[in-house]
Amino acid sequence: MSGDRSDAGEAVDPVTLEVVRNACAAVCEEMNATLVRTSYSPNIKERKDCSCALFDANGTLVSQAENLPVHLGAMPFSVAAALEAFPPADLEPGDAVLLNDPYEGGAHLPDLTLVSPVFHDGTLVAFTANRAHHADVGGATAGSVGADSTEIYQEGLRIPPVKLREGGAPNAAVYDLIERNVRTPEERRGDLRAQVAANETGAERFEELVDRYGFDTLSDALTEIQDYSERRMRAELAEIPDGEYRFEDALDDDGRGNEDLPVVARVTVDGDSVLVDFDGTAPQTEGPINAVAAVTASATYYAVRAVTDPDIPPNAGCYRPIEIDAPSGTVVNPDPPAAVVGGNLETSQRVTDVVLGAFAQAVPERAVAGCQGTMNNVTFGGADESGEPFAFYETQAGGFGAHAAGDGMDAVHVHMSNTLNTPAEVLETAYPLRVRRYALRPDTGGAGEYRGGLGLRRDIEVRTDAVCSLLADRQRHAPYGLEGGEPGATGETFVVRQSGDGAEERVDGKSTHELDAGDVVSLRTPGAGGYGDPAERDAMAIERDLRLEKLTADAARESYDHEE
Repeated sequence: MSGDRSDAGEAVDPVTLEVVRNACAAVCEEMNATLVRTSYSPNIKERKDCSCALFDANGTLVSQAENLPVHLGAMPFSVAAALEAFPPADLEPGDAVLLNDPYEGGAHLPDLTLVSPVFHDGTLVAFTANRAHHADVGGATAGSVGADSTEIYQEGLRIPPVKLREGGAPNAAVYDLIERNVRTPEERRGDLRAQVAANETGAERFEELVDRYGFDTLSDALTEIQDYSERRMRAELAEIPDGEYRFEDALDDDGRGNEDLPVVARVTVDGDSVLVDFDGTAPQTEGPINAVAAVTASATYYAVRAVTDPDIPPNAGCYRPIEIDAPSGTVVNPDPPAAVVGGNLETSQRVTDVVLGAFAQAVPERAVAGCQGTMNNVTFGGADESGEPFAFYETQAGGFGAHAAGDGMDAVHVHMSNTLNTPAEVLETAYPLRVRRYALRPDTGGAGEYRGGLGLRRDIEVRTDAVCSLLADRQRHAPYGLEGGEPGATGETFVVRQSGDGAEERVDGKSTHELDAGDVVSLRTPGAGGYGDPAERDAMAIERDLRLEKLTADAARESYDHEE
């Protein structure tokens, strides 16, 4: 029995609304804490490459934890796909639906989404959901983030909506199917169990809310919270000048020789709504940088929230005033069986860049210069000294763009990637790898009244023979500056062979390499764009030096007078 109600929307007092809103956010945060704490892989436990959200009984987004934007905006598509495959009448307490198919609600294959119904006294009252990036889901390359794939079948195990748990019991056949198609089955089983635990934690906490307020009051509160978010978003959009704003940027290449691939956004603000049209964007490509519609929507939602008010409660209501037109057959909405692993990772960043760039023409004071614009993905795979297979995956931080309020931050994960670098101590303990260098890249931030953030350099040595796959962008097209600011530096990647004389070999940002023990991969990430005329910063520096000189002179005079 579904919790759908025809009399939803009855008045709920403001205090109860605020308590319920914050309680739902707390449910999601506790889910995420459970997922991180109980997971097996460093990618989830240390890098926190996962996200959690809460949906009402109709499958509508109610609340989410402060996790990865690329996950959160796309997760409603996964919940919708799960409910299409398993309508409420086919669900019972203890069920959990798993999926990762990018063409059926997913984003890319390493991101496994788990959707669980929440029942209270036999009534379906909500859904808990989480998405976690698994360090390997099979495919041609260890880590399942290969730069060489040309169709989705090469990228790993493709899972349509299927019950991972039924009536509270694990579906052994599904677990077995997954484990036999991945390189690290024990780690995968552990991370899946962590996802189950996270959803069960959310269900327990939401049931407590139903006990406290009753389903009718709680349902009315959730409806009003979504309407409240919509009102606030519309009020923010109404403050942006009406008009059409166009911005274009480019992806370096697709790893298959197709270069300078344009991504175009036309942002039309009309009163309290906005249309984002990607007409003119490059056709889908042979290489794996195609972003499915859910990923493009996720990046667009994030960018609109960034230039309005990020404190608007994140739920379905705040997305209602946003319309997206992503032409099919393009890198922002490909047709199957296009390869898509890098679309979630790299093209999502460029979508964010162009939408923010378009808004910068209307409200430059709310925008940010181009950030590093890539996730700098790297995977290492092979067998360790004991012969056990391993698969390591991480993204690298880089520069954050300058803005009207100040300089950009150095070496952080930006926009769609709200994760962390793997701590060197964990990386060296869990894998046959060693961090040889980890430092900021000087002078990589773009000049301006406010400077762009710096990129970083991370040199990783393999202690056993391994295969390394790279998937990065912004190594040819630099992050843009705003309002007269200069662009940030591009990224670079080098391989240093142990058998050579220490010479650095520049390699493509999207490439795969066989490595011998002792070889080093040097990852050097982009800086970010500056904001404002650099001459203004020089003027500020002169003024600051004069003030400091005067203060020093005054202090010396006061000291002399005191001694006299």
